[in-house]
Amino acid sequence: MSERVINPEALKAKERGNNFYKKKQFEDALKCYDEAINLDPNEISFYSNRAAVYFEQKEYEKCIKECERAIEIGRENKADFKLIAKALSRLALSYKQLGDLDQARIFYQKSLTEHRTPDTLAKLSEIEKTIKEKERLAYINPELSLEEKKKGNEFFSKGDYPNAIKHYTEAILRNPEDAKIYSNRAACYQKLAEFPLAVKDCEECLKLDPNFVKGYIRKGMAYLALKDTHKAKAAFQKALELDPNSSEALEGYRKCSIDFYRDQDNAREQALNDPEIQGILTDPAMRIILQQMSTDPKAAAEHLKNPDIASKIEKLFQAGIVKVK
Repeated sequence: MSERVINPEALKAKERGNNFYKKKQFEDALKCYDEAINLDPNEISFYSNRAAVYFEQKEYEKCIKECERAIEIGRENKADFKLIAKALSRLALSYKQLGDLDQARIFYQKSLTEHRTPDTLAKLSEIEKTIKEKERLAYINPELSLEEKKKGNEFFSKGDYPNAIKHYTEAILRNPEDAKIYSNRAACYQKLAEFPLAVKDCEECLKLDPNFVKGYIRKGMAYLALKDTHKAKAAFQKALELDPNSSEALEGYRKCSIDFYRDQDNAREQALNDPEIQGILTDPAMRIILQQMSTDPKAAAEHLKNPDIASKIEKLFQAGIVKVK
């Protein structure tokens, strides 16, 4: 099929319009695009250019109507699918500016069916994330969250942990800033021997409330069940820093010590598989420091004055990698 021939005088008018557009002389640009349309009313780009002017003028409703006209003209005259996609994308952007994200998503999707570009894909992805976040925020309701939490507590007290998890999960969706709900759900996962999920919930809990003692205790218990003694010990130690009189934290810490010395080789092996421990041991600077500390007590004392190095050495000590002589 031969390409449609555009009226040469119309193209000249369009070019004059483009020059005005670049200078942000939008009213003059519109006059030139109107002239181009009068000379050749079947060319999609003239309408698209006029739509671009309306967009720059923040006349988004006019831009939408002009894009719709451009698409109609383009389809009637079998225009290049890329030009139709461009008009659809600008239409979507206008809806976004007007706050109608659902329509914006629809027209970005339509644009992609005409011509798939990384730019349009990125804009669609951004719109979908924004819509999802708005839906999430609209779902938040602390009062309903409290009701779901109470239902979860009732099922937990009956030993029906799957249903307790169901209600705690709904409570979290209704109020994701409540640290204690994550802790409650972690307790359910522990009862069901889903210890990695319990750890994950404890970590979420402690992100929201770093001083929540119960969160550290439950995290320690989950790690104990996973036989990850050095991480369990660290969790109980943190709980004791916050509450030195916590009997649960003291008992957990005692169990860590017993398990550690009973099966020291196994604890050491687990520690060596820990990415954080691996990172310390493979750090060239730390390897030199450890070698110096093993032969020179004075060097050890000097290195331990550095808080960062002291923290890493403490982690190795807790893991059983470094021993006190």
